[in-house]
Amino acid sequence: MEVTVKELLEVGAYFGHPSRQFDPRIRPYLFGKRQGIYIIDISKTCEKIYQAAEVLQKFVKENKPILFVGTKKQAHDAVKTVAEKTGQPYVNYRWIGGTLTNFETIRKRIERLEEIEKLEETGQISYYTKKEAALIMKEKEELLKKFSGIRNLKTLPGILVVVDVKKEINAVSEAKKLGIPVVGIVDTNGNPEIVDYPIPANDDGIKSIQLLLEKLGEAIKEAQSERQVVEEKQEVLEQKEGENNVETD
Repeated sequence: MEVTVKELLEVGAYFGHPSRQFDPRIRPYLFGKRQGIYIIDISKTCEKIYQAAEVLQKFVKENKPILFVGTKKQAHDAVKTVAEKTGQPYVNYRWIGGTLTNFETIRKRIERLEEIEKLEETGQISYYTKKEAALIMKEKEELLKKFSGIRNLKTLPGILVVVDVKKEINAVSEAKKLGIPVVGIVDTNGNPEIVDYPIPANDDGIKSIQLLLEKLGEAIKEAQSERQVVEEKQEVLEQKEGENNVETD
């Protein structure tokens, strides 16, 4: 994974908010102010992307899930794309309270979704009246909206990647309660101190969000490839050991 200042400049990752929307704790990551708009120091954005990428790679190598969170309109598609490309869970519709802190209950809602799908697959849905079936299908639609991105998340994630820490404060708070680290894209109206690995950048521009997530996704893919090579080597060694043991016997 490689990121350049030029790329970040091209997508406007340096654009902050007007001075009336400002969190003073972001000050260490600022370059200055132009026409009432805060400008983010792109060299620091670059540095923090590399730092976050390194941390995410560590979690990949430990085979721990990385949960992507971004429910604002601008982040919706980018979050889904990077999560699906890397095979990681995501939340891009709405953060449901207790997604982390009440994980068992959330798993039960996902099990309910799977029950409904089974009713459809087996044709058992036809045993219900039209009205009942319509209500069940409406329930399925809602459950898919809320939980489709985390339906394969069987354990708590190892780390979160959050787009806009201010908007996703509930997700950040739940992670904090459970000691789950957070990588967070923080604009000039956000507090970088509430996340473990802040990435100061424009979290409103679609292109800015896309680029940042793409870069983190690339880092994850690299680590996944490395892990696969290690696992394959391990498999070959185990196979050889097994053959040697058979010969010895």
